[in-house]
Amino acid sequence: MPQSVTVGQDARSIAVLAREGKGPPVVWLGGFKSDMRAAKATALDEWAERNGRAFVRFDYSGHGESGGAFEEGTISRWLEDALAVIERHVRERPILVGSSMGGWISLLAARHLMEKQPDLAPAGMVLIAPAVDMTERLMWSRFPEDLRRSVQETGVYHRPSAYSDDPYPITWKLIEDGRRHLILDRPIQTGCPVHILQGMGDPDVPWSHALELVEHLPGDSVSLTLIKDGDHRLSRPEDIERLIAAVAAIA
Repeated sequence: MPQSVTVGQDARSIAVLAREGKGPPVVWLGGFKSDMRAAKATALDEWAERNGRAFVRFDYSGHGESGGAFEEGTISRWLEDALAVIERHVRERPILVGSSMGGWISLLAARHLMEKQPDLAPAGMVLIAPAVDMTERLMWSRFPEDLRRSVQETGVYHRPSAYSDDPYPITWKLIEDGRRHLILDRPIQTGCPVHILQGMGDPDVPWSHALELVEHLPGDSVSLTLIKDGDHRLSRPEDIERLIAAVAAIA
């Protein structure tokens, strides 16, 4: 059964699954509209169980088993969720594993922790198809002018998804808030080793985006694994093996 963390002025309930264990705790930060019981997070939990490792996964507000409406979600809110879970469930420097949007939130969380709580700043990071600055680079800049105008006028665009029968609501609130968190306009410091896993067949986060991120990590130890036939999810058995190996190498 999940535990819960109460977050924010609206007292939203964030569902958390935390496994006790040794070593730097591994913290899973999922993607946009994903949840903590998806394939990669579950595979990491099984690895943690086999190896006696501490592992924490959670659902952002409006996702999975957490409270709140998805349409109310913003990068600020989801970052606040992540930081609250880390502060409640982590006692030493963690390894952050961020998938897609979770990659962006991992980098934002690392910056916050380095500044405000250095004892919880990450010991390492593994980023899977990191959708850094996605609201601007991977959404807004790709929208045609008429769609941009519609989002501003109506407040939402219901975007068809290859990963769900239901479209994903992209709100004007999400786009506007995302602009407060853009980080690809300056060097990014993490203070720890970073390993990026990126599929070259990813239609959502192009591999050139991962290369640009590497260019913005000048001061850190960075590894980039490009998977020629890899898609966005990177959930095949061979992809999950790469993910587990990357986490284990940092640990």
